[in-house]
Amino acid sequence: MSSRSLPVSRVPDSRDAPALRWGILGPGWIASRFTESAQAHTDQMIAAVTSRSLDRSKVFAESYGIPAAYGSYEELVADPGIDIVYVSTPHTAHHPAAVLALNAGKHVLVEKPIALNADQARDIAERAGAAGLFAAEAMWTFFLPKFDVIRQVLESGTLGTITTVVAEYGEHFEPAHRIFDPGLAGGPLLDFGTYPLALVTEVLGRPKKLHALGQQHPSGVNAQLSAVMQFAGGAQAVVNTHVHNFTPTAATIVGSAATLALDGPFNMPGGFELRFPNGERLRYAEPAGAHFDGLHYEAAAVARSIGAGEVQSPQRPLAASIRTLEVADEIRRQLSIEFPS
Repeated sequence: MSSRSLPVSRVPDSRDAPALRWGILGPGWIASRFTESAQAHTDQMIAAVTSRSLDRSKVFAESYGIPAAYGSYEELVADPGIDIVYVSTPHTAHHPAAVLALNAGKHVLVEKPIALNADQARDIAERAGAAGLFAAEAMWTFFLPKFDVIRQVLESGTLGTITTVVAEYGEHFEPAHRIFDPGLAGGPLLDFGTYPLALVTEVLGRPKKLHALGQQHPSGVNAQLSAVMQFAGGAQAVVNTHVHNFTPTAATIVGSAATLALDGPFNMPGGFELRFPNGERLRYAEPAGAHFDGLHYEAAAVARSIGAGEVQSPQRPLAASIRTLEVADEIRRQLSIEFPS
């Protein structure tokens, strides 16, 4: 019998994190999931919410028992009772909203993607660094317990030399969904293409070569894209993302000594399997879940980092967010995908 075993997650209980006072900037779908998860699983305080519509803010505040509701972004970031701003607007407002919060002296957690492009992400990083404030991208997948275990597996060398990463993500949307709006940087790339791209760049770094293929949607946005990449040392990666229909959203990391196969959807709570050439398999059994079950881990991790005086997240450093967007920028360049300036 084999004596091999998987590492244990080192992610603490989310209620162990110091409580911060959060301001929600942009009360949309993901803000609802974040608030529900944080309120159910952590001691974080959702202290205020803002929208360009005061009525919308009030409805959100009443739904979740939030003390303050504002009708402008400026009011929220000026509130002395807020420690950190969670930016959950449409993509096109991520950079200006983050800058607004940082200029007001507030820490920021910005929904993924942290910005429309790498230049905007660098600007956020530079401003946060100059002000001594915390800034991070809410790439919640990397805060999950299973990804702490995956990191340990990768760092241990159990997989041997990494040769291949394959990841895909597709979803279906009704025609009126914002993902079909060119003015809101629609298309799959930033909404969920960031997940496979973030995984690939997390494991293999920045590619040396990239070739992308795209398919147009009648609305004017990109409907589907695929990219094949090559990295220093010869490793390769393949990603696919589209708005046509739901897919398994699977991911596989192949090494010379073992293969790591993540259950789909790989970006959410769930299990994975380590497979060896001799047929041996090690199973990491994390209950399958969704945003309610997983978003609280990033809220707690951010609170711990800020409580420790850190200005970046070790789970998703700003350099990693910038690197992912650099790859996305190259895909857009090759496919002539333009986003609003």
